[in-house]
Amino acid sequence: MHEAPPTPSPTSPAVPAEPLSHGLKQRHLTMLGLGGVIGAGLFVGSGAGIAVAGPAIVVSYLIAGALAMLVMRMLGEMSAAMPASGSFSVHAERALGRWAGFSVGWLYWFLLVVVLAVEATAAAQIAHGWVPGVEPWAWVLLFMVVFTVANLTAVKNFGEFEFWFASLKVGAIVVFLVLGGLAVFGLLPDTDPVGMTNLTGQGGFLPNGWSGVVSGVLTVVFAFGGLEVVTIAAAETDDPARAVGRAVRSAVVRILFFYVGSMLVIVTVLPWTAQQAGLSPYVKVLDAIGVPSAGQIMNIVVFVALLSALNANLYGSSRMIFSLAERGEAPRGLLKVSGGGAEKGGGADGSSGQAGGVPRRAVLASVAFGFVSVLLNLLWPDTVFLYMLNSVGAVLLFVWALIAASQLRLRARLEQEAPDALALRMWWFPYLTWVTLAGLLGVLLLMLTDDAARPQVLWSAGATALVLLVAVGREWRERRARRGPSALIDR
Repeated sequence: MHEAPPTPSPTSPAVPAEPLSHGLKQRHLTMLGLGGVIGAGLFVGSGAGIAVAGPAIVVSYLIAGALAMLVMRMLGEMSAAMPASGSFSVHAERALGRWAGFSVGWLYWFLLVVVLAVEATAAAQIAHGWVPGVEPWAWVLLFMVVFTVANLTAVKNFGEFEFWFASLKVGAIVVFLVLGGLAVFGLLPDTDPVGMTNLTGQGGFLPNGWSGVVSGVLTVVFAFGGLEVVTIAAAETDDPARAVGRAVRSAVVRILFFYVGSMLVIVTVLPWTAQQAGLSPYVKVLDAIGVPSAGQIMNIVVFVALLSALNANLYGSSRMIFSLAERGEAPRGLLKVSGGGAEKGGGADGSSGQAGGVPRRAVLASVAFGFVSVLLNLLWPDTVFLYMLNSVGAVLLFVWALIAASQLRLRARLEQEAPDALALRMWWFPYLTWVTLAGLLGVLLLMLTDDAARPQVLWSAGATALVLLVAVGREWRERRARRGPSALIDR
């Protein structure tokens, strides 16, 4: 059996050894960290941010990226010290209690399986445009089947899919940055140096003032969701503590570079007024500098990005619900894994167990709900599914806030009980942790003042309150059941 490293804190609740394969390599984890947040939100959704913030969208991305980087540093610290497939759900339970682990675990699982439907449907629409004879529902079915099989066979298959998907996305952005940089300096054929005209013209760098920057933050902050999967996947590597530390260190800085660098190129090459919500600013830039078939090229990149996100969300949701089952917070039947890992005794190095150790029932449970979400999206996109989507719209911020709260508690405990486990440390603790919490609260309050974002906060708050109510109710019943026999004896 491949066991996770023991928890360094003796006061943490006992967590059963995880019978999962250690089939992921460092290269898988590194590329998952790099490619996990490079998706349609960047390639297409960034146009909406530019439309409201102008050239200052660069500042919006810096602010949102800084929040994401701080959260990932905190999560990396905890995951390096206490690796677990449930990641922040396990950390929340150890730091704040079972109610916290239960709540954040189920909320994150629900978020992933709902967003999975959006990604599958969007990818199907692109594929339908290429092959009109195949209906979108058939494409969705094909995607779900392919990635279900990939996730059921061996974790290394998931890792290989994500490695090559991420490589293509990262490669596409690098090429874009190179071509855009050459265009800025007039080094491409038939181009003149752009200079600072587009950064200072059309109303200046802040055409809509700082309120535009704030609106831009609300538009782009959710594009950074997905980095958390790195810490979930780290538990299935040979050396989880070392792997997650390296992945977090390399991912956050490079992702900031890709995001902020891309935005800087876009608003420098073209006037910000040329961008439109719903249209890829990358296509407009590539068209402007004379790249043939730019729209079709970007369609392929977005298609790959959507499939990558679908694959990662299916993996993350299955491991989260498996971890919940391990801790008695989900049906115990989901704990069964495929043979070759835990059940057939993989080798000590994990090599012989890579074909097994897959929580197949957890994968199927996540896929099943994903299929329900897809059907709702196809049948009632503007009613039932819209309510579901709104109910997870702000959940990512709630998850990030619980990560920060957990790190505040666990860091102090680890420094007292197991300081050697802190291989990766949060900067300027606890001050930056409090700054992050304040920033997340600020984003939520700003969303409440925005007419478009307000329903997401309210519906997400309602979903969170419901899960919290269930969590507290379970704890109350269990506490009452434990007191029952002693109460009868007293009588």
